[in-house]
Amino acid sequence: MPSVKNIVLVHGAWGDASHWRHVIPPLHAKGYKLAAVQNPLTSLADDIERTTKLAAAQDGPTLLVGHSYGGAVITGAGHAPNVVGLVYIAAFAPEEGDSLGSIFARREPPSGAASIRPDKDGFLWLAQDTFRQSFGQDLGEPEALVMAVAQKPIAARCFEDKSGPAAWHTKPSWYQVSSRDNMIPPETEQWMAERIKPRKTITLDASHASLASHPLEIVTLIDEAAKSF
Repeated sequence: MPSVKNIVLVHGAWGDASHWRHVIPPLHAKGYKLAAVQNPLTSLADDIERTTKLAAAQDGPTLLVGHSYGGAVITGAGHAPNVVGLVYIAAFAPEEGDSLGSIFARREPPSGAASIRPDKDGFLWLAQDTFRQSFGQDLGEPEALVMAVAQKPIAARCFEDKSGPAAWHTKPSWYQVSSRDNMIPPETEQWMAERIKPRKTITLDASHASLASHPLEIVTLIDEAAKSF
């Protein structure tokens, strides 16, 4: 067994911890102790606090894995003393002072942005009828339908909240780029990966939902990260 046995999985926007359902069983079979946070998606600070508490509750060295918006969360929560590394899955990896909005502003909006629908309470949803093509065009129709119907909205302010000091400056990181991502431009993912100087970057022929469409490759990357310590 690697010295790092604890893995905390951090979901992104428009989903919850169940987005990791294809990753959890194979990691469990490898002997890891897993926890998948259920973040409120009400503000970046709220989500960092929830994730930090769960990470700190783990007994021993812990690896944080973040998908999509969850990357911004682990960038802040990664300062927990027992967190030893960060794995970004088609994820935001902000620098201090960045917001998701400022990162998006670097180039034309991705096609999936057209599916975003605000509600009267300040939360953002993805239109169900275009969810699959926006979020996970390489998923089967039943799985994409369940994700669309069971989606969890994210507060619009999460795209405006600025990141604090970035844990990737002091904790080793790994990054997975999705070459067919319609929610975060693949070029933006590659730029973020190059900026954080990860120990390893992999590129998958995958949608934004790479954690569901390519779970075995994601598990291999996480396992490699854990064994590197």
